[in-house]
Amino acid sequence: MNRLSILAACCLWLCHAQAQPDGFEPLFNGKDLLGWWGLSTEDPAQWMALPPGQLAAKKSASQKDIHAHWRVEDGELVNDGKGLFLTTEKDYADFELMLEYKTVPLADSGIYLRGIPQVQIWDSTEKAKFPLGADKGSGGLWNNKKNQEGKNPLVRADQPFGEWNKVRIRMVGERVSVHLNGKLVVDHARLDNYFHPDQPVPRTGPIQLQTHGFEIRWRNLFIREIDGAEANRILASKAWKDGAAPKHWKGAVDSYQLKKGEIQCKPGTGGNLFTEEEYGDFAVQLEIKLPPGGNNGLAIRYPGEGNPAYDGMCELQVLDNTAAKYAKLDVRQYHGSAYGMVPAHRGYLRPVGEWNFQTVEVRGSTIQVELNGTLILDADLSTVTDFMKGQPHPGKDLPRGHFGFAGHSDPVVFRNIFIKELNHGQ
Repeated sequence: MNRLSILAACCLWLCHAQAQPDGFEPLFNGKDLLGWWGLSTEDPAQWMALPPGQLAAKKSASQKDIHAHWRVEDGELVNDGKGLFLTTEKDYADFELMLEYKTVPLADSGIYLRGIPQVQIWDSTEKAKFPLGADKGSGGLWNNKKNQEGKNPLVRADQPFGEWNKVRIRMVGERVSVHLNGKLVVDHARLDNYFHPDQPVPRTGPIQLQTHGFEIRWRNLFIREIDGAEANRILASKAWKDGAAPKHWKGAVDSYQLKKGEIQCKPGTGGNLFTEEEYGDFAVQLEIKLPPGGNNGLAIRYPGEGNPAYDGMCELQVLDNTAAKYAKLDVRQYHGSAYGMVPAHRGYLRPVGEWNFQTVEVRGSTIQVELNGTLILDADLSTVTDFMKGQPHPGKDLPRGHFGFAGHSDPVVFRNIFIKELNHGQ
């Protein structure tokens, strides 16, 4: 390429290059594939578990393939429709991603989030794929099977072929929102774990650009990591608004202190603090901050006396899972678990000292716990027959009771507590 051609290419790239948005970092440097490697549709749990040497060798071996099928042209990433998917070296937790893509008729591609398929990209005019949903347009979480919400986009927002499509994706926990060409197409929907439908999406993972048979071009790729405080504000903004803060508490009121809207268990004290009201089917949302080694619990349908874990429907464990002294607990004793009955998924707590956003929904004998945007417990307690240490839970079938905290003398803090009763259909 002569000097004039190089200059022309640079001018073309500058014309279309988007200024880096405030707070975002570029994923693509506009020049080469530095910072990327190659993967196909592979379970992140498997390749992330490889020893460091084997993982490094896997990444290195992928470079030959991605350089055979990917190229940089006028500041754009171009794929010929074949080969491995371009994958970020860096893994991300909560983030906001912005990019543009342009593809061709019959194309079928996507964007993998934390290595999980996918935000769908396809030819919305291809009639042969209308039964699969192509006519509804791109941007949906097409691989969702369990969580149908988000599978199809809310509106069809694809640009005509030959024009660039602008995508903005926000992911908090396993909840995903997608804007395509300025239109909301997915609104805070859960992304299924394609590889393990009974498990949540991994807490962290890479961004992948899928290739699928036809050319696709990408440009202006930027990402912004979302910290815990912002993530909690997002989750709170998307949560229900018609609950109420408990006004009156009973039980171990002297063991807790109320300060600036926060309820904290006093160190060295204990006892159960519970609402004056009783609830049948209900939902609660709150924020939790754990000190190192912190231990408490949420009392669900507590009768007002006895041990919430056994005499109530259950105690939902509140625990610093990272504390060394808890390393060898029964799996049904970690944070979010229905204590002694059903284990919650681990790895979704924020670092000790940060606020966690948690919701609980209780309907009949079922209970769901969402922590920081990820569903960590989904259990029907009526089916539980295997109890920790063989100790029965006579209160697990209670239809009604108080909500509260099972203090264990640690200075665990709670705030922004809202409760609402659930009617059928809610």
